[in-house]
Amino acid sequence: MRLHRLDITAFGPFGSTQSVDFDALSGAGLFLLHGPTGAGKTSVLDAVCYALYGSVPGARQGGQGMHLRSDHAPPGTRTEVRLELSVAGRRLEITRQPPWERPKLRGKGMTVDKAQTWLREYDARAAAWKDLSRSHQEIGAEVEQLLGMSRAQFCQVVLLPQGDFARFLRADAEARGRLLGRLFDTQRFADVEKRLAERRRATEARVREGDTALLADAHRMQQAAGDAMELPEPEPGDPGLAEAVLQAAAVARGTARERLDIAHCRLAAAESAHAAARHALDEARELARLQSRFAAARERAERLTERAGAHREDRQRMERARKAEAVAPALELREAADREHREATRAEARARGALADVYGGVDAYGGDGAYGDAGASGLAAAARRAAEELGGLDAARRAERRLAELAEERAGLDRQERADEDVLSEADAWLDGWDATRAALQSRLDSAQEAATRAEQLAVQREPMRRRLDAARTRDRLAADLAQARQRTEESRRRALDARAHWLDLKEQRLTGIAAELAAHLTDGEPCAVCGATEHPAPARKAAGHVDRETEDRALAASRRAEEQHTEDERRLGEVREALAAATAEAGDTSTARLAAEADHLEREYARARHDASALHAAQQELRRAEQEREQRLADRQQAAVRAASRLTRRETLEREQALLEAEVEQARGGLGSVAARAAQLERLAARLTEAADAVRAAEAAAQRLKAADARLADAAYRAGFDTPEAAVAALLDPAAHRELQHRLDAWQQEEAAVRAVLAEPGTAAVAQLPPADPAAAERAAAAAERRLREAGSARDAAARCCAELDRLSARAAEAVRRLAPLRAEHDRVARLAALTAGTSADNERRMRLESYVLAARLEQVAAAATVRLQRMSSGRYTLVHSDDRTGRGRSGLGLHVVDAWTGRERDTATLSGGETFFASLALALGLADVVTEEAGGVRLDTLFIDEGFGSLDDQTLDEVLDVLDGLRERDRSVGIVSHVADLRRRIHAQLEVVKSRSGSSLRQRGA
Repeated sequence: MRLHRLDITAFGPFGSTQSVDFDALSGAGLFLLHGPTGAGKTSVLDAVCYALYGSVPGARQGGQGMHLRSDHAPPGTRTEVRLELSVAGRRLEITRQPPWERPKLRGKGMTVDKAQTWLREYDARAAAWKDLSRSHQEIGAEVEQLLGMSRAQFCQVVLLPQGDFARFLRADAEARGRLLGRLFDTQRFADVEKRLAERRRATEARVREGDTALLADAHRMQQAAGDAMELPEPEPGDPGLAEAVLQAAAVARGTARERLDIAHCRLAAAESAHAAARHALDEARELARLQSRFAAARERAERLTERAGAHREDRQRMERARKAEAVAPALELREAADREHREATRAEARARGALADVYGGVDAYGGDGAYGDAGASGLAAAARRAAEELGGLDAARRAERRLAELAEERAGLDRQERADEDVLSEADAWLDGWDATRAALQSRLDSAQEAATRAEQLAVQREPMRRRLDAARTRDRLAADLAQARQRTEESRRRALDARAHWLDLKEQRLTGIAAELAAHLTDGEPCAVCGATEHPAPARKAAGHVDRETEDRALAASRRAEEQHTEDERRLGEVREALAAATAEAGDTSTARLAAEADHLEREYARARHDASALHAAQQELRRAEQEREQRLADRQQAAVRAASRLTRRETLEREQALLEAEVEQARGGLGSVAARAAQLERLAARLTEAADAVRAAEAAAQRLKAADARLADAAYRAGFDTPEAAVAALLDPAAHRELQHRLDAWQQEEAAVRAVLAEPGTAAVAQLPPADPAAAERAAAAAERRLREAGSARDAAARCCAELDRLSARAAEAVRRLAPLRAEHDRVARLAALTAGTSADNERRMRLESYVLAARLEQVAAAATVRLQRMSSGRYTLVHSDDRTGRGRSGLGLHVVDAWTGRERDTATLSGGETFFASLALALGLADVVTEEAGGVRLDTLFIDEGFGSLDDQTLDEVLDVLDGLRERDRSVGIVSHVADLRRRIHAQLEVVKSRSGSSLRQRGA
């Protein structure tokens, strides 16, 4: 990767556009990036990293997005970083614009534009740039793939931070592991450790679950076997658990089978005894049954002899009842005819009485008085005349219904007239007050509108007032800070002058005695470094108060530190002055208290105006509703007038129709209150006449049927052998009495036949001569035999269940053992691997984790690569070596020691001095860059940056370090040194200077 050009606009301290031509700087191999503290040297490196990865390095990542924007940039200038580079044989251009807040194009206020990114590639054939992508994600993935390293690796390999590697030299194994793990991406090895640990826990859990299930089966077998089995002693996880459980199960199964054989023998004996007892019980029960049967038959025969007379009477009564049954149909017919005759006579009397009630016994159609003696034909004729008169009243009924409708319609017209009168009076009253209502509503609307206008004017004044108040408070604070900054600057100036004077005094003293210092190194026969002579007859001697070079260097360093502190205090003083001037320009001469009071008054006025303006919408709505109601009132009044004229015409029409209908109805009423009453009277009369005629005809027919039924009954009684019908009726039996008599006769016959059959059985009569049987004793013996049989069966079933359960559990335990064997083997294998990779295994003597082992190999490569440069920087004195010794109780693998060739001893890197630590860490950084580059796939890194640290080196060591860095050009690399050490400006001619000013920093470039 080689950088060609960098363009920065409104980024960090650079308010305007600045450009860096890396091709010109890289021509000499080494170039210097220098400038005063705080000018923006590191911001140039931040711009390179931001262009490639969209974020800045390390601890500066918090300043992303709009915070990357320069405070010195004009409001309309957008922040932009453009980087042109070559990587993997391709020339690319990356442009990034972070999100920024800009003024709105329309209206007031600010708006935020989103971040944008462009990636272009130079097409050599077409001699033009070609757009590749504008996606942040695609460009980020493309850049990381081409460079072969992440942002963290890039910042550690290309932008070499010396402070990080100095800490890396002195860090413990854990800290080194974190840095190396981030650079070499060894997370996959840590994931392997984690995965093996998880698998170990999972397999262990499965083995313990299997052992627990096996022990549970052992407990179940113990419960089934009782005292025939003892539980194994091993716990879950013990390899001997399975064998112990299987052995115990085999012993329990053998004992259970022996018990089952014994139970079978006992059950066979109990079954034989039970069969004999049951046979004896059956014989005793049968003998007792036959003896009891014979005795009961003798008793029943005696009772039949006693009831023989009553049985003969029952037979005679049954014979008379059967003869009387021939008369029953005629008797039932006569009783039915008698009931019908009585019902018809009563119905005729009721009908004649109801007819008399219609007109009070007056015959309107017969002319000879009441209907009490009229026949059926006379009553039917009168009913026909009443129906004819009723038919003539239909037209009168319709006229009467129409009169009711007319009356209802007139009543409706009256109600409508009253309602319209109410509407007119209410509308007139409301319209009379319309002018006053409208004036009040318009006044409220005008007041709210004025308040809204006032609120808008005050809102415009609020933000400037707030800014002035904030600026005034900042002004008061900075005024106090300014006095302190002036005091600190004056003190640091005096200290810098004193330190410089002290250094110059010491330098003068050293130059005075420099001859003695040179003479101390003279050796006879060796040429003098000044004159070249090999003889030294009178070498100079050290004078009193001689100052050596180390004392002078310490004074020089103290002078430089004092000068840097004075420069920093001046910079801070300038910043405070600029900020105070800006705050004063914003706030003016008005006091903070007065501005606060004005701002408070403005806020109260704004709140009051907002509150008054909030009634604007309500007033507008209320005015619109009032105008809508006025229109509705006017429309209601007009509609009421139209309805009044229509009612007057309709009322006249109704009155004419009513007069005609009243004359027609009066004629049809016949002296009654209404036509309906006259029609109801005629309907009742016709109905009663018809009912009376029907009742008379029915009574005459019933009398004829009763007479015929009497003659038929007398004839039936004579033929059945009875002297009179009454005698036949007395001989009849009702169904219940007949069933009872027949039941007694049947029961007598059945009892007589049963007794005769029992007494005739030959076996029963013989058994009656034997001694009485004793079934109770036989039952007791049978019950005892049955109890013994049940006990033997239960014992046999229990033994069989025990055997079956033990067989089932043993088979399941054996199957569990077979399944558990591969799980236990897998757990042992995984546990050994997990312990080995985690560094807890006895086979891992140095207790190195897998990730530490990989990082140790990488650290060994880094140490070898760094030693090549460290030996040159230290004139062959120091060598970096990797150590995998364990320190304390920690794990080994990431130790780093330095071998001192002067003493031949190996010691810790923390014992190096400041300058030695710098060039050792620089060598380590360059070695790490080489190894990470190879790890990333061999991507060439043609441009490197080294940030600070050169101020701790003496002149000789600085020359050696620069020689090493200059040697990087052998691989066609260019190295940029970021430092403010003045001596480097004389040694390195290609320079990029950062110049700071009140309006922002700028860049000046100078070639080799």
